[in-house]
Amino acid sequence: MLSLEAIHSVNPGTPDGRYFVVKGQLWRCSNPSLSEDVRQQLVDQLMAARRAVRAAKACGDPEALKTARAAVDQAKVALGERGEVWWTDGAEDFNRRKVTNTPYAQWYRDLNNPAN
Repeated sequence: MLSLEAIHSVNPGTPDGRYFVVKGQLWRCSNPSLSEDVRQQLVDQLMAARRAVRAAKACGDPEALKTARAAVDQAKVALGERGEVWWTDGAEDFNRRKVTNTPYAQWYRDLNNPAN
């Protein structure tokens, strides 16, 4: 999995570090308070689960697919990319929403049209 810096070099990250933008849609970043070791273990689990999804689809095994998808979800929740938000200021979660329909809309427009 790419580092946050690598993701932001291709897909801009919001100023508060909560999301990155892909094709105009916000995606929640991993919890930055996770230690690098823990984050890497979770990423390894996520990638193994994604491989299991691919294998289950290839085999046409619906039970294995269900189990693998649950493992993907579990890893993403542990990373902070799904489930309860990892920030504590009470701000709303805009994960998987069009950036133009969120409070980040002006920031995103400014990225594409920098001030003189």
